[in-house]
Amino acid sequence: MAQTLATPGVYIEERNAFPNSVASIPTAVPAFVGYTERVVKSGESLINKPVRISSFSEFLSVFGEGFKTTFNIEEVSNLEKGYDFSVDGKFYAVNQEKKARFLLFDGIRLFFENGGSTCYIVSVGSYTSVKETTKAATKDPKTGKETPATSNSEARVNEISKKALSGGVTALVAEDEPTMLVIPEAIMLEEGDCFALQQEMLVHCGLKMQNRFALLDVYNGDQARSYDKNDVVTRFREGIGSNFLAYSGAYYPYVNTAVVQKEEVDVRNVANLDLLNTLLAKEADAIFDNVKKADEAKNEIKKLLSENVDIDSLTQTLNTISPSFKTVISAIIKKLNVLPPSSAMAGALSMVDSVRGVWKAPANISLASVVSPCVSLTNEDQEDLNVTVTGKSINAIRSFVGQGTLVWGARTLNGNSQDWKYINVRRTMIFIEQSVKAAAKAYVYEPNTSGTWTLVRSMISSFLTSIWKQGGLAGITPADAFEVEVGLGSTMTPNDILDGIMNVTVKVAITRPAEFIVITFQQKMQQS
Repeated sequence: MAQTLATPGVYIEERNAFPNSVASIPTAVPAFVGYTERVVKSGESLINKPVRISSFSEFLSVFGEGFKTTFNIEEVSNLEKGYDFSVDGKFYAVNQEKKARFLLFDGIRLFFENGGSTCYIVSVGSYTSVKETTKAATKDPKTGKETPATSNSEARVNEISKKALSGGVTALVAEDEPTMLVIPEAIMLEEGDCFALQQEMLVHCGLKMQNRFALLDVYNGDQARSYDKNDVVTRFREGIGSNFLAYSGAYYPYVNTAVVQKEEVDVRNVANLDLLNTLLAKEADAIFDNVKKADEAKNEIKKLLSENVDIDSLTQTLNTISPSFKTVISAIIKKLNVLPPSSAMAGALSMVDSVRGVWKAPANISLASVVSPCVSLTNEDQEDLNVTVTGKSINAIRSFVGQGTLVWGARTLNGNSQDWKYINVRRTMIFIEQSVKAAAKAYVYEPNTSGTWTLVRSMISSFLTSIWKQGGLAGITPADAFEVEVGLGSTMTPNDILDGIMNVTVKVAITRPAEFIVITFQQKMQQS
């Protein structure tokens, strides 16, 4: 408003010379949902409360360590199922005691090792819970003697629950910053529950929020394809549904990693110590020709396993004297290091966003702390993954000689869409939409006139020009890369203005990856 000039003198009036600018929203902020060791901080529950962290050490301080997964040593009669070692002519396999396993801790490690930085953690529960049992007081009718009431507490391992994980997804509705959604433990559910949860992830990203992207794992993705009704990829495509596929990307197969180190596995990872003791005794008989030495060794092993000795010392001793125990530990480490790739991909996408920009396709990049894919894929194997009649493209993780393990695909699950075929196109559009949306809030309730239209057009054009300069938009000039239209007669009618509506049309040419490079060779006539 102009100043009131009543007293003679000099007056100063300042006017803004520049329009508001669009601040780029962060793109590399995944939200992880799963189980943690700790669910309380400073006396307050952390369950279903998104917590923002910036490092793995911060995760440890807030949520604690991983779960000590236990394994059974089992005799294998059918060698086709595979075995890990043999003792006294018999074959044994090391198998996880429970089917479900808590994966969030190792997933977070894989995320940070692949370039991840800031993320959100939603804890849906702890690994264990305490069950209280009470026995009422009794009275002997003959003697009249009373037995007082007793209560006992027993720690038990919690089951991974779809309901709990779904609650963690719902808790993210109130958060605007996360741009990716990852649930590593979804594959630990029953198959039907896993697909139902993944469908909820798609609804959350594509319908409710429309500002984030889901990274999905193929159920039983550590298994090779069978190309029949039980084929893991076919079942995934059938189970995932057909809604909001452009807001997600899936990866196959699982990967053999190196996040779980030798020092983290010890005797406590073996569930059936009695069988271990028996096997070590048999091994002692086979190693020592002298019966007395064999008996001494067996007694020493039995003593070590029965006494309350230091776990690290016991593990080190058994590793030294027993080849079988060493093989058991190696088998456990190998199986603990089999992880679904979604967490690694969250880190890889964060790294690409930071180094190249969200418009760079997250493919032809190596994965850190990944030794190899669980299933070796060929070009023929990938054909059906990448291009299929259903359009549900699944990105391959492949191993190449001399290059290591690479991400060899950058498609969304909506692989037949010309608009949303590629992950970087979908995520770049989310980035532009949300950045402009946040900046445009400053003009809500401003006059719907040409002055405001000019400011809005200038603000958006300046932002898109900066993206074009960074290589995010295709075109020799800014005019080729984008268009911003707003105004009466072009995007609005007089009725729109009467209704308080300002329509702004933005067209952008987002860069697409050169997924297929065709080089043509032909012979040329001799010129001289």
